[in-house]
Amino acid sequence: MSREHSHLPSETELRARALESLLVEKGLVKPATLDAIIETYQNQVGPRNGAHLVALAWADADFRQRLLADASAAAAEMGYIGRQGEHLQAVENTPRAHNLVVCTLCSCYPWTVLGLPPVWYKSAPYRSRAVSEPRAVLAEFGTEVSEEVEIRVWDSTSEMRYLVLPMRPPGTDGWSVEQLSRLVTRNAMIGVEQALLPEQLTS
Repeated sequence: MSREHSHLPSETELRARALESLLVEKGLVKPATLDAIIETYQNQVGPRNGAHLVALAWADADFRQRLLADASAAAAEMGYIGRQGEHLQAVENTPRAHNLVVCTLCSCYPWTVLGLPPVWYKSAPYRSRAVSEPRAVLAEFGTEVSEEVEIRVWDSTSEMRYLVLPMRPPGTDGWSVEQLSRLVTRNAMIGVEQALLPEQLTS
């Protein structure tokens, strides 16, 4: 999936925009209310919530085991519950396996821990190619995965959503959970990218 697709609205998005315009025009919805909802999901819930879960799993082996055993319960421990976050499974990247998440039918996505889904995640090219040629899709995001590494593609549904636990970057021994969370991006938790390296952090 080329990044050039990321700015092209899908048919669903165009319909949503038309519906939004109609509701606002008829006075049934206030633009400020919609803005507040979007602000909430972009900045008050995921992806910083997901980053916190990942960083805590890197720093605390017991929590990591709980997250992998029952991600819904582990997220609830941190207070991360709500819309499209009730049925969550964490899948762990290792030196031998890389996980990639897609929703082939629509755009099922764990809003509570990842925020709003990116446009490219909902696009038809990503939804089809992530399954048929995942290694090529990863390369287009700048993530080169060697042939020795197995790529596991997880198809989100209305009943199950996924969170990728990326590998902890080297050179982070002794880092706090807050520091580690800065290395965790939304794309890393979808699996199209790796976690940031310490030298990639911007001040």
